[in-house]
Amino acid sequence: MQKTIKLNETETELRRVLLDASDYIGSLEGCSRPQLRFTGGWVRDKLLGVPSQDIDIGIDNMTGYNFGTRLHEYLEMPNAREKHSSVDLGGLATIKANPEKSKHLETVTTKLLGLDIDLVNLRKETYAADSRNPQMEFGTPEDDALRRDATVNALFYNLDQSEVEDFTGRGLEDMQRRVIKTPLAPYQTFKDDPLRVLRAIRFASRLDYEIAEEDEQAMGRNDIQEALKLKISRERVGVELGKMLEGPNPHRALSLIDRLNLYPTVLPVLDERVTQSPDTSDWHKAYGLARDLAATSPEESNDSTKVIKSILLTSQEDIWDMWLVSAFVPWARVPPPSKQSKGPASPAGLAAQNGIKFDGHTIKLIDAAASNLDDVIQTKDATIRGEPLTTSPLKRKKELVDRETQGLAIRRWGPKGFDWRSSVIYALLTQATEVSEEGKSLNLPTMI
Repeated sequence: MQKTIKLNETETELRRVLLDASDYIGSLEGCSRPQLRFTGGWVRDKLLGVPSQDIDIGIDNMTGYNFGTRLHEYLEMPNAREKHSSVDLGGLATIKANPEKSKHLETVTTKLLGLDIDLVNLRKETYAADSRNPQMEFGTPEDDALRRDATVNALFYNLDQSEVEDFTGRGLEDMQRRVIKTPLAPYQTFKDDPLRVLRAIRFASRLDYEIAEEDEQAMGRNDIQEALKLKISRERVGVELGKMLEGPNPHRALSLIDRLNLYPTVLPVLDERVTQSPDTSDWHKAYGLARDLAATSPEESNDSTKVIKSILLTSQEDIWDMWLVSAFVPWARVPPPSKQSKGPASPAGLAAQNGIKFDGHTIKLIDAAASNLDDVIQTKDATIRGEPLTTSPLKRKKELVDRETQGLAIRRWGPKGFDWRSSVIYALLTQATEVSEEGKSLNLPTMI
């Protein structure tokens, strides 16, 4: 794997500005010149040939706030304005330090040359047993690299030397091998911050990498999964799941959650009225079908696939909704609570609300799809049992009645701004889990 990165014109100008600001700071009385590095995901993406507009800048001897203040001060100087006339420094948005977690380690976000910039000091982290929020202090480049969630995310680009640095000793190798691996022992890494379990899955699916065997074993341990339940807020779990489903390979993300037996941990219903567990035994058929539908073009020869694709998946938003509802198929056949209360009526909707704290619109979409499941299937079955299309006047009258019935059903499945397609797709994916491996036809296109 190469150890050099070719900067584009904007990145080259950014490097010049930052190094000049660093020289300026070093010239001030009582100040030492900071050494700067581009860190993390930007380095990984550049090595992969993927453009990135977000750059984290690691600073070795001062906080992001202090560097940002001095950078602003430097760019206000007449000589600097003349030299860097194209540079317009955006406002400095300060993320204040939490005194309980660190001592004055403010970070800063800003806009520079059209790039989103985070200014952060290099840091060392120490974890308490009952929290994923570490105590932070100034650290060395090696400390900062070793605290990260994966070796491929722990690479730095030294601005002075214009060279990639690999302080874990295996980040470049793991990129070559296409492996997600924690810099330190995986068990302790995941125990310290269980959110890294989900981040490992997200990066493996996004980059199409394998997760190291030792890391997978640690991720599957009961105490790590219990820590994921106890130490990570449901909102953070929902954010990670959303990023997986919106990423380039949601099928791989769901298959990893499935294979590592993480589903009850990631998508719990958290409602004592629901006593039955989700069924993931054939879930792979649902997200497998979703992958096939998302990848299939209307020109392909399979007639059923062409009909489904052309009617149910007409936009990128439809495909996103398909992946969204596919994540809740294991809850499809779990009975709803006998005693209803305000809020979602289905276990799937309750999982969306309580388990991952999705937004209200998304919760209602999932709950509607799950609540409409039996109605969709019954309407489909009734349609299949009907007589075929014909030119006979009497039978054409029946055809009109059937179409009116279907139209009324579609309106039931898509009230108040919700698209009926999500309910039909959910039924299709659910029934995919209920057919034999020989693959009996679902006949859903007959209805639509």
